[in-house]
Amino acid sequence: MQHDRLQGSFSPDPEERNHQEEACAKNMAPSGEKKGILERLDAGEVVVGDGGFVFALEKRGYVKAGPWTPEASVEYPEAVRQLHREFLRAGSNVMQTFTFYASDDKLENRGNTQRFTGQQINEAACDLAREVANEGDALVAGGVSQTPSYLSCKSEEDVKAIFKKQIDVFVKKNVDFLIAEYFEHVEEAEWAVQVLKSTGKPVAASLCMGPEGDLNGVSPGECAVRLVKAGAQIVGINCHFDPETCVKTVKLMKEGVEKAGLKAHYMSQPLAFHTPDCNRQGFIDLPEFPFALEPRILTRWEMQKYAREAYEAGIRFIGGCCGFEPYHIRAVAEELGPERGFLPAGSEKHGEWGSALAFHTKPWVRARARRDYWETLKPASGRPFCPSMSKPSAWGITKGHADLVQHKEATSKEELKALFDKATGKP
Repeated sequence: MQHDRLQGSFSPDPEERNHQEEACAKNMAPSGEKKGILERLDAGEVVVGDGGFVFALEKRGYVKAGPWTPEASVEYPEAVRQLHREFLRAGSNVMQTFTFYASDDKLENRGNTQRFTGQQINEAACDLAREVANEGDALVAGGVSQTPSYLSCKSEEDVKAIFKKQIDVFVKKNVDFLIAEYFEHVEEAEWAVQVLKSTGKPVAASLCMGPEGDLNGVSPGECAVRLVKAGAQIVGINCHFDPETCVKTVKLMKEGVEKAGLKAHYMSQPLAFHTPDCNRQGFIDLPEFPFALEPRILTRWEMQKYAREAYEAGIRFIGGCCGFEPYHIRAVAEELGPERGFLPAGSEKHGEWGSALAFHTKPWVRARARRDYWETLKPASGRPFCPSMSKPSAWGITKGHADLVQHKEATSKEELKALFDKATGKP
């Protein structure tokens, strides 16, 4: 791949162009246009999502942990563009706009300096996603997520107005479909879906919950039914939990939808971290969140297992969220290569199940060039004094609690001291 960062030009090498053309040809409608998300899913095709942009770009120095807002779409477009391209090369069919937390109330929350408006960020993100999607077989998805206004108990009308400002940009930029993602409360997700549905574009909706349900205790099955009735054609889970937990939860959602006599497609975009010790709040309750999660990262081989389990559960939109890097998505695409009918361009630099290790100079490494070695390996952490699991914070608060009321002013020293005292058990 040749990429001139200054001019923004892009000319894939012949091998990569062949992969892209093969994938594009498979998903062209008779009109010559790309098939839409529902056309693909209705045909039983696998749609591979992308990964977690906020975590990936934070590690690269383009996103600030804490606010987790996507100003990089305007500030550092080359970084966002490059990450899109890496996910495309890894096999992603969806370029999701980097618009996570791009609502104005989040951009100005708790003293965060708002150098750009939500409209500016959303427009730039749409342009970047479309540019890269046009380089291969990918669709553009415009995304909205939960809002500080909902946590602060603002009205349904106020919250919906925030979503409306974002989707006006998505309609203007003509994204291919819409995603309401990262919602802890199904009520707010319903409001988002209702607004997104008004555009006439296909709508996907994913909650960040586990088998216990949303933060108000609404079961996964009931959540899914409510989202479908609100207008979502694709429902599922993203973030907060590991692949195993997310697949289990989507199964419960699927059971609920089928029991209600409804129909939907299903999606899963989990964390790339093992979270067997999480409670209902998910990984943000772990003491390692967000700066010490690396020991929990799934290997590429564990991602292949996830892809297979998701497929066998009837999930056809399979991607990732926080912690997912392009090589994780490549593992998903490689595992489902037989079902998709092709491998991603990135596989030209990756031997199946480590087969390229046969080129290694050391004989004991060449001996690892086989599937049974990597499939059965139990990776060591190299941390002899660390526990295998943690104790979540378990503060047990959600919408309506005074500590979750948001404001434009920066968090004060007095507010922080009260939180520090609570965390350390001081009276």
